[in-house]
Amino acid sequence: MPASASMSWRGGGVRRAGGGLVALSLATFVAVTTELAPVGLLPLISDGLAVSEPLTGLLVTAYAFMVAALALPLTLATRRLPRKALLVGALAIYTVSNVIVALAPTFAVVAGARALGGASHAVFASVTIGYAARLVRPHLAGRALGLVTLGASTGFALGVPLSTALGAAVGWRTTFLVLTGVCALACVLTAALLPSVPAGGAPPADGARVARRTALATVASANALVYLGHYSVYTYISVLLLAAGIATAALGPALLLIGALRLVGAAFAAARLDVRPRQTTVITLAVVAGGILAVGLAFPGTVGTLAAAAMWSIGFGAVAAVFQTAAIRTRGASPDVVGALVNSTANIGIGGGAALGALMLDGAGAAAVPYAGVVLVVAALVVVLLARRAFPATPA
Repeated sequence: MPASASMSWRGGGVRRAGGGLVALSLATFVAVTTELAPVGLLPLISDGLAVSEPLTGLLVTAYAFMVAALALPLTLATRRLPRKALLVGALAIYTVSNVIVALAPTFAVVAGARALGGASHAVFASVTIGYAARLVRPHLAGRALGLVTLGASTGFALGVPLSTALGAAVGWRTTFLVLTGVCALACVLTAALLPSVPAGGAPPADGARVARRTALATVASANALVYLGHYSVYTYISVLLLAAGIATAALGPALLLIGALRLVGAAFAAARLDVRPRQTTVITLAVVAGGILAVGLAFPGTVGTLAAAAMWSIGFGAVAAVFQTAAIRTRGASPDVVGALVNSTANIGIGGGAALGALMLDGAGAAAVPYAGVVLVVAALVVVLLARRAFPATPA
C-alpha cells in the first residue's frame, strides 16, 4: 500500500480492509500458538532441561499473569508510538523470544525468553483489538473482530496440536525454530499488508463519560468471569477425557477436533455481532455454560463427555469476538486502552482459572471441576442479562 494511502486510511468496509484483517488474523494465530506451545511440549521441555513438570508448567502460567499485569501499563506507555510499527515490533520480539527458547542452554534462559514474549503479548493483543476496530466503520466492528479472532481459534485448533506433534517427531527445540520462522513470516506480511491507522481515539469528556466507563468495566468484569470459568475446566480437559475412558493415543485427535469446533463459534460471532450483538452474547454464554454443565453431568461417560465438550468448544469460539466488540462499542476509553482491559481480564481468567481448577481437582476430584466452571460462566450470563447498556440489543 502506498504511503499516502496508509496515511489517509479511514475505516471502510470489510472487503476494503481485507488485507489488513488477514494480516492481523495470521499475527493472532502466531501469538496464540507462541503463548500456548509449551502446553503440549511440557513433558519434552521438562525432560530436555531436567526440571520438573510443575516447574515447566509455570512457562504458561507466568506468561498469562505477565500479560495480565503489563497489558494496561505497556499500552499506555506506548500510546504515542505508531500503531503499525508497534505491532510489527511486537511480532519481531516474538521471533526473538522463540529463537532464544530454541537455543536456550538452561531453564532460566527459557524462562527469561518467555518473559520477553509475555511482555510483547501484553502489547500485541491489546493493540490488535483496537486496530481491527479502526480498520472498518464502527457498525462493522463485530465482523472485523470476529475475522481476526478466527486466527486465535485456529491457533488453538491447529497451532498448538501441530506444534505438539512436531515436537514429538523432531524435538521441542526444532518446534520453536519452526515457530520462529512462522513468526518472521507473519512480521513480513503484517508490514506489507497492514495499513497504518491513527492512534488516539479517546471518547470525549462529556456528560456520558461516567456511563461509558461503567459499561466498559461491566464488560471487562463479565469477560474475566467467563475466562475464569472456562479455564478452570479447560486447563484440565486432558485429565477429564482420559478419566472418561479416552485412550491415550486418541487424546490428540480428540483435542484437535474439539479445538477445531471453535472455528464454528468464531464464524457465528462474525456473522451476527453487527446485527444482534446482545442476542449473540446471550446465546454464546448459554452454549458455553450448557456445554460445561453437560460435561459434568455426562462424566465419566465417554461419548457423552466428548459430545458435551464439543458443544462447549463451539460456544467458546465466539467469546473473544463477543467481548472485544462489546468493550469497543462502550467507548469507555480509547480503542487501545479498551483492548488492554479486555486482554488483561482474559489473562487473569486464564491464570486464575488454572489455579482454581487445580484446587478443585486436588480437593473434590475431577468430577467436580465442571460445576465450579459453570457457576462462573452463569454469573457472567447474569451480568449480561442485567447490563443492557453494556450489552445493547443493536450496535450503536
